[in-house]
Amino acid sequence: MIISVASGKGGTGKTTVSTNLALSIGQGVQLFDCDVEEPNVHLFLHPAIHKKEPVIAPVPEIDLEKCTFCKKCMDICRFGALAVLKKNVLVFENLCHSCGGCFEICPENAVLEKERSLGDIEHGTVNGISFIHGRLAIGQVMVPPIIKKIRSYTDPNLITLIDAPPGTSCPVIAAMNKADFILLVTEPTPFGLHDLKLAVETVKILGIPCGLVINRVGIGNDAVNQYAKKENIPVLMEIPFDKKIAQIYSRGEMIIDKMPEYKDKFLDLFKKIVALVEKKEGNK
Repeated sequence: MIISVASGKGGTGKTTVSTNLALSIGQGVQLFDCDVEEPNVHLFLHPAIHKKEPVIAPVPEIDLEKCTFCKKCMDICRFGALAVLKKNVLVFENLCHSCGGCFEICPENAVLEKERSLGDIEHGTVNGISFIHGRLAIGQVMVPPIIKKIRSYTDPNLITLIDAPPGTSCPVIAAMNKADFILLVTEPTPFGLHDLKLAVETVKILGIPCGLVINRVGIGNDAVNQYAKKENIPVLMEIPFDKKIAQIYSRGEMIIDKMPEYKDKFLDLFKKIVALVEKKEGNK
């Protein structure tokens, strides 16, 4: 089972939920931190890292002696990564999505493949949990390939928890696509509701069942609950606006360690997710 923990905005408590949920379940879990622009799961779990590997993507390099400047490579590139001039071809590496179209379409074999390092991923373990996170290299902008590389290590025999990037852009889609369940973490504020609506619309397009965790309950108003009821989205857990929880988080500690009663709450959250996934499978 693949559960992607996501949010429409940053700072809602997504990592708090994913880390505490992973440790509550324990054995048989792999946790992927796919927020590769700013990974922070390792700051809370302190995994023992045992492997590091680069994420490489091909980008075009033009052999001007072979090139006839026919513009076929430029025409096939929907991202504008190539500009064919009268006697030169400009390559904008940061726009390249490494689809390979320009390599395939060139009739003169003038488009050569050059490696570009997008970042790296690290493998580790903590308390019997398999952990992988990625880091985008400084100056790079292509996040989805790193997320796809992390997800390539998904073990179908394990429960996979994905700490997705915030927002609703391409990296989020890469972290949510083909998941069995999307757990959206939000907060009862106007900003929280606004961005939750964007996230819900994204999940609807993907056609994946979802549920809510409302964090910092006690601030704001009841608008998030009303919206969830209107959209028939189950609220699976509520975490109160509690100074003690905030202090635990600020020290980089786990809620379930300092407030043991929360382990049962996170396990109950997991049971609800399993029931919803099984219900959908049964309705197919």
